[in-house]
Amino acid sequence: MTRPRIAREWLYPESIPAASETQRLLAQRVVTEDAFDEVRTVAGADISHNIRDPQAMVYAAMVLLEWPGLEVRERVGVRTRADFPYVPGYLGFRECPSLVAAYERLPALPDLILVDGHGISHPRGFGIATHLGVLLDRPTIGVAKSILVGTPAGEPGPEPGDHVPLVWRGRTIGAALPTKRRVSPVYVSIGHRISLPTAIEWVMRTVRGYRLPEPTRQAHLAANLLRREQTDVFPAPAPRSTHPRSR
Repeated sequence: MTRPRIAREWLYPESIPAASETQRLLAQRVVTEDAFDEVRTVAGADISHNIRDPQAMVYAAMVLLEWPGLEVRERVGVRTRADFPYVPGYLGFRECPSLVAAYERLPALPDLILVDGHGISHPRGFGIATHLGVLLDRPTIGVAKSILVGTPAGEPGPEPGDHVPLVWRGRTIGAALPTKRRVSPVYVSIGHRISLPTAIEWVMRTVRGYRLPEPTRQAHLAANLLRREQTDVFPAPAPRSTHPRSR
């Protein structure tokens, strides 16, 4: 797989002001409409780390899943030392270098990437899902577990999929989306090359009984395994059973 051509300053700014300027410039590249073809594979991306770790290690994982069955095809990950400090609103510069390195280990380009984090629902419209999407020029969706900026426009309905807009400064920047009954919503936002309605649709299409959609749930498990086992080698995915399910 060809390595993305990424300018060094897009990943390694020299200061917080330089990082802000990079976010401002790259945010102008974000495509907020659907710009992808048929989806045959979906990837989940997540990182695990300890902000008190003196080594500043980042454990990044990407999991490639088949669509529509969502069988895990490949798990890849890397362990790297973060060069950028832990500063809310700038986590892309701390985490994207590791996620890009993990992406390069995938055996094939995913058609769509779901990222555990924010997309344009960010003070400068450039959260980690958007940052990664622009760097890789791949369709990405931000699926966050908490709000960074904005306020839901009311309470979502009781049924899975009953979403409400996430609004900030008079503009819709995402959606508060319950994925199952009696659980807190996830916060979905555009990453890159996708519209918000389509992003919401894909999150719901990839839910398999948990609060998190399956791609980011699998990436979360993989990143935690990296951190716990201190290895970047995963066991091969279990083969699909050819036997019919017992009834």
